[in-house]
Amino acid sequence: MEGRQCTKKNPAEDKSYKCEICYKLFPFRANLAGHMRIHTGEKTYHCDICEKTFASNGQLKRHLRIHTGERPYKCEICEKSFSQSAHLVAHIRLHTGDKPYKCEVCGKMFTESGKLGKHIKTHSADKSYKCEYCNKVFTYSDGRKYHMKEHDDEKPYKCGLCGKAFIENGKLRRHMRIHTGEKPYQCEKCGKRFGQEPHLKSHLEIHSGVKPYKCEVCDRGFREKKGLRKHKETHD
Repeated sequence: MEGRQCTKKNPAEDKSYKCEICYKLFPFRANLAGHMRIHTGEKTYHCDICEKTFASNGQLKRHLRIHTGERPYKCEICEKSFSQSAHLVAHIRLHTGDKPYKCEVCGKMFTESGKLGKHIKTHSADKSYKCEYCNKVFTYSDGRKYHMKEHDDEKPYKCGLCGKAFIENGKLRRHMRIHTGEKPYQCEKCGKRFGQEPHLKSHLEIHSGVKPYKCEVCDRGFREKKGLRKHKETHD
């Protein structure tokens, strides 16, 4: 942490305060100071229900909604509700197709500054979290932790209809839409509906025309990495 600072951005850039570690933006210096506790590891706010600790009072309040089930922020387009306002703002961009954060290295666009910050680190060689079983490396410890569940075969969330098991409850909920046919994510441009947010995100790029993945041989562009990988085989 020593030598790394969070600095105020140029006033012309909306007078935001930027964290130089994860690139997240804040409107006030006090917000930034509270955010820095995430990186320093200082956690002074305590949940009386599950004993979990947090770096800020705001984080604790948002966490408590897990216990209460409160989701006060509702999307007026699809009626999906969220426990945090930031999640609603990011979700609405799925409907509008707005991706205001651009990677200067590969041109990939993002709906959130935090996601851009994480993505930027994928271009660096700094991947210090290594899996002890398969030697796969990760930029973040959370990525390795999630990956390790695949080796442990730890999948506690099971579908009662087909028996398929999942690492996370959220993945089970998304899977259930296969059985129910629910498609809560709708494209505002053409009306097509999708069961999962990533599918809508991928679809929206058809309308935007953005093709950030370029072939180094013929300069052809692709919307997704897998399309570029398949295309490269034609040059082999």
